[in-house]
Amino acid sequence: MIEVLRAGLCDLVMDQGRFGYGALGVPVGGAADPAALAAANCLVGNDTRAAGLEVTLSGPALRFPAGGVVALTGARCAATRSSSAAVVWNTTLVLAAGETLTLGRAEAGCRCWLAVRGGLAVPLVMGSRSTCLPAGFGGFQGRALQAGDTLPTGGERGEVRRLRAQPPARSAGAHPEGHKCLRVVAGPQTEWFDDAGLAAFFSSPYRVEAASDRRGLRLRGAAVTHRRLELPSQGVLPGAVQVPPDGQPIILGWDGPVTGGYPVIAGVIAAEWPWLAQLQPGDAVRFETIEVEAAQALAFATWPIKETE
Repeated sequence: MIEVLRAGLCDLVMDQGRFGYGALGVPVGGAADPAALAAANCLVGNDTRAAGLEVTLSGPALRFPAGGVVALTGARCAATRSSSAAVVWNTTLVLAAGETLTLGRAEAGCRCWLAVRGGLAVPLVMGSRSTCLPAGFGGFQGRALQAGDTLPTGGERGEVRRLRAQPPARSAGAHPEGHKCLRVVAGPQTEWFDDAGLAAFFSSPYRVEAASDRRGLRLRGAAVTHRRLELPSQGVLPGAVQVPPDGQPIILGWDGPVTGGYPVIAGVIAAEWPWLAQLQPGDAVRFETIEVEAAQALAFATWPIKETE
């Protein structure tokens, strides 16, 4: 059991997502960086699919009445324990009975993940424990945590795995001017954009707007001009870069819609999702193209969990 003494900005129960319900309009959702949550679960001996906590920008104060074994991955933030012991990322932490873990503001990046041995034992909804904020179900009562909440734990315990680290084939690069370079593959409507629009998209920096959330990252920069605007609704996935009539791109997020009526100029590859998860309002990004085959190879190479017998 975990007691929430103070809530953070947006603390959500998440697992690896809710698959197979797109036809009903339900997004996959799940952790914004599935590999980071999986790594945290492995460090505490859980199945990689166990539910943990996704913390955004500023975290909660949590009390563990019976103690616990936890791990933190993702963006580091100011963190303290009531026992005065160090809080270290990417390793296993053992908390004493009654100990409090307090997560403050992110020092860099946007999100971190907390796994606790046994997992967060909230009810399964459509095969997942993830919070679906747009629809208000899943997770803990379909919402972000609040002070006074009590989270049940247990039921997802497994054998402790032996892990080895494997660096990604290529980290997302930084442009000489300091912008993140996000790799994308061509979208289904790339040919709908004129030369000026394509040049703007691939040569201009875009800044993440404050209105961004798990449904989508709204960008502001040079307008991406179209040849055509009319489009019947089509299926879309997280990472799809839609361009509405105002020409300002939107990167669909983890809780984004499953259909959309704006043309899709590109799709952010899966290997870049850890970067997407850490983008804050005001951060700048650029886009560069990559072939589909290379994107598929990177998706495998950048998964950090390598289990051994």
